Amino acid sequence: MGEQRWPVFGLGSWNTWDRMEFTDAVTLLRHAVDAGATLFDVAHYNMGPHAEQARTDIIFGEAVRAAGIGRDEYHLCGKLWLWEYPATGFEGQLTTSLERIGVERFDSVVVGDYLSPPDVRAIVTDVNEQIRAGRFAVWGVNNWVASDLAAALDFAAAEGLVPPTFAQLKYSVARRSMAEGEHYGPWFESGRLVLQASDVLEGGILAGRKFPERKIGADPGGIRDAIRAAADEVALVAARFDATPAQAAIAFCLTNPAVANVLIGVSRLAQLRENLGALRLATDHGAELRAALDPLWADREVRADGSW
Repeated sequence: MGEQRWPVFGLGSWNTWDRMEFTDAVTLLRHAVDAGATLFDVAHYNMGPHAEQARTDIIFGEAVRAAGIGRDEYHLCGKLWLWEYPATGFEGQLTTSLERIGVERFDSVVVGDYLSPPDVRAIVTDVNEQIRAGRFAVWGVNNWVASDLAAALDFAAAEGLVPPTFAQLKYSVARRSMAEGEHYGPWFESGRLVLQASDVLEGGILAGRKFPERKIGADPGGIRDAIRAAADEVALVAARFDATPAQAAIAFCLTNPAVANVLIGVSRLAQLRENLGALRLATDHGAELRAALDPLWADREVRADGSW
């Protein structure tokens, strides 16, 4: 993303740090950084139709300091929300978010999704104002309609502004159309964008927890039943490689050349260690694994505008 090399593994914050004992969070963070999983996606979940007053971002900041992890040891990816934009602008959002975490800057930010058509030119301009202010260096988008992303790329190029360089999309063995389809696919194939894969385990379903008790992400396309069915096949394929279902599902995503990193949501040290094992699986058996899991693609169609 940009000129820098990003960590392969990133840890998300939604329903994560505030579900753990503090000492466990400190231990997990220390182990993650020592293992090279040094990207942390941390947001203030305070806006939108499902606003939460979670303290997960505050807890992350406290835990990373308690773990003795220096700010230069990890990549911090933040969020900018469009739910109340421009009434709640990016400068104010960043000030609040950075103060809650207790740091001075992000390394990157993701500009979130939306329910109504966005003012793309204003967004690109405002993002670049914050880049010039030194609050982050690169940015990406989350689940944007393809035509709006194209407008952002074109406007940034015309005005000499920093364009989005990555897209954070839901991506798994079963949910692939946004990342691999005709709308986003060409940007990834050309290298103009890279993919930050999120929800790769579909809230734990692909790891074998078919009916998770905790809150999990949305189900664009309404394919959750198909994903539950796919979980059985993932487990069978994983067994062939002496791997766990979670490792197989994550490794599948890593075999896509467009993927810069995957975001995983872990709340136990053993879970982190298991997930990190996916990298060796992808390295040693990537092509064979991908071929075995390819038939599980469940969402082969997106709408004509490039959205779910």
